[in-house]
Amino acid sequence: MKQRLLSLLLFVLFFGVSNYAGAQTENSQHKIKLDFGADLYSRYIWRGSQFGGNSPSLQPGISATYKNLELGAWGAYSLGGNNSSQELDLYVNYTFIKGLFSVIITDYYFPTEFGNYNYFNYKTDETGHVFEAGLSFNGTKKLPLTFSAYVNFYGADAAKLNGDPLSAGFNQKTGIQYSNYFELAYSASVYKVDFNVFVGATLNSPAKADVTTGFIGETGFYGNGPGIVNLGINVSKAVKITNKYSIPLSASLITNPQAKKVYLVFGLSI
Repeated sequence: MKQRLLSLLLFVLFFGVSNYAGAQTENSQHKIKLDFGADLYSRYIWRGSQFGGNSPSLQPGISATYKNLELGAWGAYSLGGNNSSQELDLYVNYTFIKGLFSVIITDYYFPTEFGNYNYFNYKTDETGHVFEAGLSFNGTKKLPLTFSAYVNFYGADAAKLNGDPLSAGFNQKTGIQYSNYFELAYSASVYKVDFNVFVGATLNSPAKADVTTGFIGETGFYGNGPGIVNLGINVSKAVKITNKYSIPLSASLITNPQAKKVYLVFGLSI
């Protein structure tokens, strides 16, 4: 009962905060644009994999944008009492060549996934952070086709996900897999409904386990070898609540052919 009341309170809080933030941004005379709000999803599905168990996920975010540079923070928190997959990410994103391309550096942090690590510990063999670099082609109005490429380059990469950091010989240095992910997407709008069709894949090859070092042989964040891990369609539409406010709603049909999984996810933005 307490969890339901907390969920309702969070919904009301973010609904009001989002309206206030939008008004402040619109009337601001400053060159720096501030924005914040939250998304609520029936499940947390990221690049074809489910996180946080079978519970709804609240995903708040805050960002500051100056010209082509954006700094932001984003999180994901289960509303079902499952604290095993909480997430807090920081990122810096820069768009260039008239918005055609973007580069992004993301610091993923999982408070409980790696044994409640000290957030400010960035030592290679101890940190609970994962750093990722990405490059995207953002498409144009005439060609609404996007392509993105990402790779992990530092921190607690995939080999650590199923390992025990307290076990003898566990060494994160052997766990860097340079996990990679590539995605191609096409967007269109029909009768005020937005469609986004996407396919995502990884090129990681399986790594050999080494019990002497504690290396468990994981291949990457995304699967057991090269293949398609994220295939589906997202449909979204803004539903008018008042004359001045609308709530964006979305539904996604997501499959992971490599893992033989399928998900149907509903979400709203507040």
